[in-house]
Amino acid sequence: MPTAHNNAEKGDIAKTVLMPGDPLRAKYIAENYLEDPVCYNQVRGMLGYTGTYKGISVSVQGSGMGMPSIGIYSWELFNEYGVENIIRVGTAGAVADSAELRDIIIGVSASTNSNYAAQYRLPGTYAPTASWKLVSAAVNAAKDKGCRFHAGNILSSDTFYDDADSLSQWRKMGVLAIEMEAAALYMNAARAGKNALCILTVSDCPLRGLSTTAEERQTGFRNMMEIALETALTIS
Repeated sequence: MPTAHNNAEKGDIAKTVLMPGDPLRAKYIAENYLEDPVCYNQVRGMLGYTGTYKGISVSVQGSGMGMPSIGIYSWELFNEYGVENIIRVGTAGAVADSAELRDIIIGVSASTNSNYAAQYRLPGTYAPTASWKLVSAAVNAAKDKGCRFHAGNILSSDTFYDDADSLSQWRKMGVLAIEMEAAALYMNAARAGKNALCILTVSDCPLRGLSTTAEERQTGFRNMMEIALETALTIS
């Protein structure tokens, strides 16, 4: 049955979903990489498509910005539509000095300043972590493509415009990059007993004043998309 946020029917969505924040990036991936893509969702403009990639069924759907938004869409995919794997493909701001524009970041874990984990009433601090089978497949795909990549801890932040200068503090703890969704995705996957991974492209370096264009962020970063698709192929 359709949900309040998705008018797909059960069976319309593949077991593995690539999930960019921008629905237009979902459209781009579907039209440029999937064979015979069919649009299964247009509710609130959050486009979703299912097609095939090298013979396997793959879906791609936008998540919107921030943990509340990806929290809704990923929860419904995992719990209402039987999705087993979600691979977020998004952009990030480099925090580590070693990360440069257009580098690939594979988020093994996701620190956060969010209170998202409070709903689980855990007796401690939870560490949102990606699924190892997705991490290992993505690392191998990045190596096969010869891409410059980093794998490690990222920061999922609730704030884009931060009143405090906190990035240098996170850098001291080895955080590679900052984005806004992965921690909630990883927690939803863990709670549902499913798999999740965040693959990012460095779109800007806020501590160094460097950035890419809005057009490049929407339709560029093909290495990230192809690594995610090859990861989906490996785990199918």
